[in-house]
Amino acid sequence: MSDAFVQVRDLTVQFPIAGRMIRAVQGLSYDVDLGRTLAIVGESGSGKSVSSLALLGLHDRRRSVITGSISIGGREFVGMPEAKLRHHRGNTAAMIFQDARASLHPYLTVGYQIAEAYRLHHRTTRRAARAHAVDMLGRVGIPHPARRADDYPHEFSGGMCQRVMIAMALVNDPKLLIADEPTTALDVTVQAQILGLIAGLRDEFGSAVILITHDLGVVTDVCDDVLVMYAGRGVEHGPVRSVLGSPTHPYTWGLLESLPSLSGPAGGRLHPIPGAPPDPLEPLPGCPFHARCEFRDRVADGRCRTHLPDLAVRTGDDAHRSRCHLAVPDAVFAAEIAPRLL
Repeated sequence: MSDAFVQVRDLTVQFPIAGRMIRAVQGLSYDVDLGRTLAIVGESGSGKSVSSLALLGLHDRRRSVITGSISIGGREFVGMPEAKLRHHRGNTAAMIFQDARASLHPYLTVGYQIAEAYRLHHRTTRRAARAHAVDMLGRVGIPHPARRADDYPHEFSGGMCQRVMIAMALVNDPKLLIADEPTTALDVTVQAQILGLIAGLRDEFGSAVILITHDLGVVTDVCDDVLVMYAGRGVEHGPVRSVLGSPTHPYTWGLLESLPSLSGPAGGRLHPIPGAPPDPLEPLPGCPFHARCEFRDRVADGRCRTHLPDLAVRTGDDAHRSRCHLAVPDAVFAAEIAPRLL
């Protein structure tokens, strides 16, 4: 039995629409330890954000069906009453949303918004809460925090707004921080600063971090483990060095091939993944990636089309698992995919 701080087991998130169910997340399981960062990667619509919103109970219970188990710090979050969820949301676990400027209230100063998040979980005076908010603004690198606390979100740049969101998320010292595309629409210099800030605060607070991103370069730089999602399922999971260095699922190969290469020929074309993800209203039998996989015909009896592969060890690394029927995917990667990446 795992003793990880975050334990997700067989998580399924469904949305009923016109008498049918959209299966946005299916059978998802993973762990995150304190002091470590898990990256969740995949195409838009793969279930990254939906699964992470479920961790904080942010889906409307009247319009969603969530099953499985989400244990954070030994507490079961699936089925937890809303009043208890509000206590743990922002206190035990917090989230940095994708569009910081849209997530901040335009009519309230940033200092007020951070102090309000603090006062929700602590019995304290307005003055003490403001002092704490100013301190957090300073810790996330906002210059002249005492003065800037009285400014409104429109007076901050995109990168500064993201820093404000990080300060708000960390104001109650949560042990789980979920960052949903925290560097979207930021230039590369600011991206590096934000990612370095999150990593530094993770070490300072001893938190577990879940980073949702499309950028595999970010994953390599700041994450310890990576979960690759496709069509609502985890298809590959393990340490970053193992998963990105010796991937064993054709979808992960496709993601890597979609990246530009510094060593490739000038003007060379990228290798996009053909086709489109399956319709969540019409789930296909077998491997969800089989319709787009160039290696499906190498599996006997057409099992890719009829049987869902187990998430199992495919290499010598017991911590590295993938969901594929290929007998020796690491050999296929080394012989056919790796040369394309050079």
